[in-house]
Amino acid sequence: MKRRSLLAILLVVCLLATGVAVAEDGGFPVTVTDAAGREVTIEAAPERLVSGYYITTSALIALGLEDELVGIEAKANSRPVYALAAPELLELPNVGSAKEFDLEGCAALEPDLAVLPLRLKDAADTLSELGVKVLLVNPESLDLLKETVALLGAATGADASALLDFCAQKEAFLGELLAGEARPRVYLAGNSSFLSTAGRAMYQSAMIELGGGENVAAELGDSYWTEISYEQLLAWNPEVIVIASDAEYSREDLLADEQLQGVDAIESGRVYALPDGVEAWDSPVPGALLGSLWVASRLHGELYPSEQFAADARAFYSQFYGFEPDEALLTK
Repeated sequence: MKRRSLLAILLVVCLLATGVAVAEDGGFPVTVTDAAGREVTIEAAPERLVSGYYITTSALIALGLEDELVGIEAKANSRPVYALAAPELLELPNVGSAKEFDLEGCAALEPDLAVLPLRLKDAADTLSELGVKVLLVNPESLDLLKETVALLGAATGADASALLDFCAQKEAFLGELLAGEARPRVYLAGNSSFLSTAGRAMYQSAMIELGGGENVAAELGDSYWTEISYEQLLAWNPEVIVIASDAEYSREDLLADEQLQGVDAIESGRVYALPDGVEAWDSPVPGALLGSLWVASRLHGELYPSEQFAADARAFYSQFYGFEPDEALLTK
C-alpha cells in the first residue's frame, strides 16, 4: 500500500473516532462531535481562533494556524515553545485559565472558533448561546491527543496528517526497537514533590511504558498525582528515577536525601530530569512522543543514543514549529 494511502486511512480513523463528518470535497461546512458529545457545525474555515488550553495552542501552532490565533490561555510566557516558534503569540490577549476563565474577554475577541478544555463545558454553553462556536477537547492521553489533533484539523481545514503520521511512526519505531528488551523499574517523581507520582491512569505512565520502562507506581489507579511515603518508594526500589518537567527540586536533592539511601536508582546515580527548555513532554502536547523517545534514550541508550534523540527532536520542531532547538534545550 502506498504511503499516501496509509496517511489517508490514519486520518480517517482518527476523524471517525471523534465523530467528524466532512464535506465530500474535504471543505466546509463541516460538522464535528467534540469531547463533550456536542455537535458543532462550522460553515467556513475559521479566521479568528481562541485557544484556552496550552495543549491546543501548541497543536494549532504545529498545524500552521498561529496567524489565526487572536487569544490564548493565561501565562503564555511560561511556555518556551511559544517564544521559540511564534513569539507574536505572547502579545495576544489572554482568556484566563480553566480555573479562572475570562468569558467576557473571550467573547469580546469575536472568534470564529474557540477551543476550550472539557472542564470548561459551562463556559462553552454560555459562549454558544452568544453565537460563538466552541469545541471542547480532552487530550489527556496519547490516543485522546491524536483524536484532538484530527478534530482540530477537520474543524479548521488544516492538514493534520503529517502530525498524526509522526505519532504513528514514532510509536511503531519504539515498539519495534524495544521489543523483547528488559524493562527497568522506573519511578516518576512529580513536579511539586518527589513523593508525588503518576499511576497507570495518567499519561506519564504511558510515556514510561512506551519508552521501554516499567512504571513502579502502575498499581495506583488514581487519575491524578498521588502522594506516597518514603516507605512506599523504598519498597518499590526503582532502578531509575525520572523527575517531571518544571520540578521544584533538583536531581541533587534526591541524591543527597538520606532517607532514599539504599534505593537502586540513588545508589547507581540513575536519576534523570526531563528537559523543559522547549515544552513539557510529560504532558500530552503534540510533541509528547518526544517524552517517550527521551525516556528510551536514558533507559536504552545502547539502542537509541542521546545523539539520535536530539536529532529527532530537532527534526520534529523544525518540521512542525519552524525552529531547531539548541542542544542545551534538549538536555538537563
